[in-house]
Amino acid sequence: LVSTLRPCHKTAATMNSFVNKLFCNKGDDESSGDEVFDADAVNLTHVGDAVHKVLGREHNHYHEKMWNVTSGRVVGSVHQTPLNVWGSSKDPEEGNDDWFPEKMGEMISRTEKWCDIMSLGPPDGKFLSEFKAAIEKVAESSKTAKETIIVRLLVGNIVGMPVNCSAVLKALTKDLPQDANMQVWVGAWRKGFSWNHAKLIAVDGVYLHTGGHNLWDQHYLKNNPVHDLSVELEGSVARDGHRFANLQWEFIKQKQDTCIGGCVDMMPDSMPTVLRTRVTVSEWPEGVACTFPPMFTKKKVAKTANYSRMNSNVEKEGLVDSGVPMITIGRLGTMVYKYRSADDAIIAMINSSQKIIRLVLQDIGPVTVPGTKKALPGLKWPKAYLAAIGEAIYQRGVDIEMVVSSPNSIPGGLKGTEANYGNGWACSDVAAEIIKSIKKNHADVDDGRLRAMVTDNLRICFCRHDKNSKYKDGKTIGLHSKHFIVDDVSTYIGSQNLYMCDLAEWGVIIDSEAEVKKIKEDYFDPMWEDSYTGEDVDVETVMDELDIDRDGEQTWLDYVRQNDAQHMMAHGGNEFLSVDEAELFSAEVSTRNVMKGEIVEDVPAAVAA
Repeated sequence: LVSTLRPCHKTAATMNSFVNKLFCNKGDDESSGDEVFDADAVNLTHVGDAVHKVLGREHNHYHEKMWNVTSGRVVGSVHQTPLNVWGSSKDPEEGNDDWFPEKMGEMISRTEKWCDIMSLGPPDGKFLSEFKAAIEKVAESSKTAKETIIVRLLVGNIVGMPVNCSAVLKALTKDLPQDANMQVWVGAWRKGFSWNHAKLIAVDGVYLHTGGHNLWDQHYLKNNPVHDLSVELEGSVARDGHRFANLQWEFIKQKQDTCIGGCVDMMPDSMPTVLRTRVTVSEWPEGVACTFPPMFTKKKVAKTANYSRMNSNVEKEGLVDSGVPMITIGRLGTMVYKYRSADDAIIAMINSSQKIIRLVLQDIGPVTVPGTKKALPGLKWPKAYLAAIGEAIYQRGVDIEMVVSSPNSIPGGLKGTEANYGNGWACSDVAAEIIKSIKKNHADVDDGRLRAMVTDNLRICFCRHDKNSKYKDGKTIGLHSKHFIVDDVSTYIGSQNLYMCDLAEWGVIIDSEAEVKKIKEDYFDPMWEDSYTGEDVDVETVMDELDIDRDGEQTWLDYVRQNDAQHMMAHGGNEFLSVDEAELFSAEVSTRNVMKGEIVEDVPAAVAA
């Protein structure tokens, strides 16, 4: 039916829902078919070149929007939390990573004209206090600014947990002077089961912070912190962060400018709705700032001292100081019809591998039904990624080294309903799914060769400290990073998980052997040394369990709720997240019925909307 109504070009990792395929208008979401060559695509590694070719051919219409070849400088070491744990049997003390929100606040405080902040949810605890202090510092400096300073904070409107944008804005601006030459917006959006999941701070088109970190105090700064990774960059790469934010702010404006959007705008942020799309926005100073923020352009920051300083450094010290090649890659989930630029870029990286792929991931399998080897209904393993990894092993003898989160790891003394890292799979399950993909694509491969690949090429383990997978109180060590290195010459750091979910994501490919060597030595090598024991994958278990179907049960209505099921995992909560009882109750009932062995055929209105 779907293909009859609208033939669908299948990119390597398209994950559109049934509803989007059936009812979504294509609009401008069509490639012209002409290949784009980015003028900055010089001196790329074989990995970067492969990514550029795929994006230029398949995603030319999103060039300089969802992807771009650019350059930048990696500032210092990558930002990993918890810090200073490798090689130690001691748990990190409270306050060990207070430097991290302080660093983020310091970057925000550099703003002379424009600051974009994006995350899954609003900041809380020390993140909130540091952001508030930074914005106050910017407000003070704005009194002598010739032009109004713009600050835009954008987060996701998770199903069942609408963001109270007005409360967030009030918390950040309550002590700002009224004569500040500055305007602040807080916005949130959801379309179906897609919302923002990108995490970045971009300042004046010069400074950029991006990676996997959310802005939640108890997840990172208290006891049993979850591991995560971000990076500080400097240079023209920062402009792409602003441009990606533009796309989501334009969507919020487009939806709230409608008649229905205007009605929703008059409702309290916390009020439940049955609408498929929900956007909210609040502005400061109220009555002075427009309802929607302006859009970023390079011209608007060109006169800042930050921008001039960057350009003068390049001219003064030569091209080396302008940075190394980088490729920014993003995706917008169901905001667009079918194209997922970042997915195809990641697969191009895997397909280009010749020697080794090193991965640090929260997980690669979908959320399990507790106590089983079965995903929740509607959820599947990411077949395109698994196939690419499998072909790398089978065709080219590539080695795979992968670190994943221990299942159901809970940081900060939180409840399992408040935070949960690791989707429930054993490392042998992950290995089995990769080997299954090889067997599917090469039916004549013999068991002996498959066993040899598990033994010789496939090394997967849980995250550990000094070979121990648990903190002192017995809680397992969680991992939230989204990071991988291909052939030790090119690396991705960003927000995109490899398990199946269709959110708005963004990250950076650093395409430089010298910089990747530093990142590998700072982060991957000590993690691998602490984590890999060889005990997490047993070849006999892998081979014995190749016939297990780990995908969730599929019904036609499950396509509607794929993201809903995946993201009923706890994402953290704070005073700025309201509770939509109807949506949460329907999801809870569905999960409870699944655990009883029942497949729910009806979709409650609040979930399907």
